[in-house]
Amino acid sequence: MVSGSREAVLPWSDRMKRLEILFPFFATLFSFFWCATAGFSEVSADRSPCKVLMDARGKSLYVLEHSSRSLAVLDLRSEKVSKRIELPERPTDMTMCSMTETLYVTTDSCEGEVLVLDLKKGRITRRLRVGHTPMAPVLSQDGKRLYVCNRFNNDVSVLSLDQGQEIARIPVLREPTAAVLAGKELLFVANLLPEGPSNLDVVAAAVSVIDTNRNEALETLRMVNGSIVLRGICASPDRRFVYVTHGLARFHLPTTQLERGWMNTNALSVIDAESVQLVNTVLLDDVDLGAANPWGIACTEDGQWLCASLAGAHEICVIDRRALHEKLDRVAGGEAVSEVSRTSLDVPNDLAFLVGLKRRLGLKGNGPRGIAVFQGKAYAAEYFADSIGVVDLDPGVYHRPRSIALGSDMELSEVRKGEMYFNDAQLCFQRWQSCASCHPDARADGLNWDLLNDGMGNPKNTKSMLWAHRTPPAMITGVRDSAEVAVRSGIRFIQFAVRPEEDARAIDAYLSSLEPVPSPFLVQGELSPAAQRGKRIFERADCASCHAPPLFTDLSSYDVGTGTEREQGQAFDTPTIVENWRTAPYLYDGRAATMMEVLTTFNQGDRHGRTSDLSEEELSDLVEYILSQ
Repeated sequence: MVSGSREAVLPWSDRMKRLEILFPFFATLFSFFWCATAGFSEVSADRSPCKVLMDARGKSLYVLEHSSRSLAVLDLRSEKVSKRIELPERPTDMTMCSMTETLYVTTDSCEGEVLVLDLKKGRITRRLRVGHTPMAPVLSQDGKRLYVCNRFNNDVSVLSLDQGQEIARIPVLREPTAAVLAGKELLFVANLLPEGPSNLDVVAAAVSVIDTNRNEALETLRMVNGSIVLRGICASPDRRFVYVTHGLARFHLPTTQLERGWMNTNALSVIDAESVQLVNTVLLDDVDLGAANPWGIACTEDGQWLCASLAGAHEICVIDRRALHEKLDRVAGGEAVSEVSRTSLDVPNDLAFLVGLKRRLGLKGNGPRGIAVFQGKAYAAEYFADSIGVVDLDPGVYHRPRSIALGSDMELSEVRKGEMYFNDAQLCFQRWQSCASCHPDARADGLNWDLLNDGMGNPKNTKSMLWAHRTPPAMITGVRDSAEVAVRSGIRFIQFAVRPEEDARAIDAYLSSLEPVPSPFLVQGELSPAAQRGKRIFERADCASCHAPPLFTDLSSYDVGTGTEREQGQAFDTPTIVENWRTAPYLYDGRAATMMEVLTTFNQGDRHGRTSDLSEEELSDLVEYILSQ
């Protein structure tokens, strides 16, 4: 005891009881801190506007600034930011109740929250707990419920705003990222990526349809073959139709050229919300100019125009909505409406279908994402320019794009330049695609591609770029010595472009900066009891000999018996298992839809881990551990 102290020394048992009382508090605090920081960047000097929302009177534009973790209120009369509200996490999306001037903002974290902002007071009044990386909040018509997509839990939270809590969770498919109410109280949810094996003839992402009266999934609308990266969704003013923006990959073709959308095209799908059926899919591209990476989508109040932001091409595509439906009705009725589109089945392959029905309006800023329309103008969040792009939708007005700056101009860091180039189709011949077209968020698109680096006729599953620079060699068969070589080869042989070396170095810097997102299989940032058991099995089954931490790969190649046909006997690079909870399907040809299939169905002879003698419970624990990385 310290001399002069009046406090007697507590017995050891009493001190332990005090620690036991305080432990839950510190555990909760640690969990909050870990989920708020692990896998996510610090507050950035870049603003990265990602979503925009017009107030009911058209006087202010609310702008979510992703990197700087803030909400900016842009006064449209002065074109100045009148107010900024700092947010505890990076925002992903928002919706507003105009009656109460309340804004609901989703934030980018593993312990997901919806922030309830009182716009009059300019502060957060409530926090509603939801799932991992929430986005796309949608208010019910009566304003009593809020629907939130939990991207990495693959489900939708239903929140009672009166009770201030979640009342239901509805499973959907893979990475729900956008949603809208339409039809008879139906919630249409756009899932970012395809689900299931990728070695099939038909691979496509889907839209999940939820009955909001019963809080259950009703239908799954599979998009046309090759549909990937579903980013935007909106409804017509009468809620009769739903529109979805996405990529349309031609993954069955070898990557020998880019002309006429040989590898990637960019699309808008139309859904009839009353019959709950896919009407058709039209291409946003021109015959010789791609409309890379369609993102946000909005419909004007009068229903005349559909406006889609083209994030890779830095444009807004404006479509005559009524003329679009008239032409789709004609081809559905058996009329040949163009040289290509003689039936409805031809439309997704017709690069000229929208000729005369669409205008592509160039923007001054880079990387338009979220979009809002009001009284004949479109406003786009120019992500990499830290600005808001403004265009006039009137076809009789000469096109003069403007950008409203959200902050002072700053020189881009090397990492920021690399992220911009990775998403920029202007690096690509005819702007058909960017690196992000096949690697959304620098991860994988869930498809097999027949690249030419190891011959033709042997497609391979797309790999995530996470830790690519730390785990050489690159590519599934290790044909590139390093990720640096792969980046430069990708620019030359996939983008079909010649670029300055500094572009490639910037992309290297961006990819090297990527860190894993915390797994949804973790519990408050820690392994679950099942995963802890699985860790011991991982070591016992000899998985750790090739997948040892911290990289979870030994950087070597092995023939583990998974090669078939031309690939029989082929040695494959040992992949890291870090963040593989989001990289399904598995194996070089994507034949394994789940990790359980990797360990059982496709592990004949125990050639990649001794798993044949494991019980069902042990296998389940092992999968839990692997997917927790």
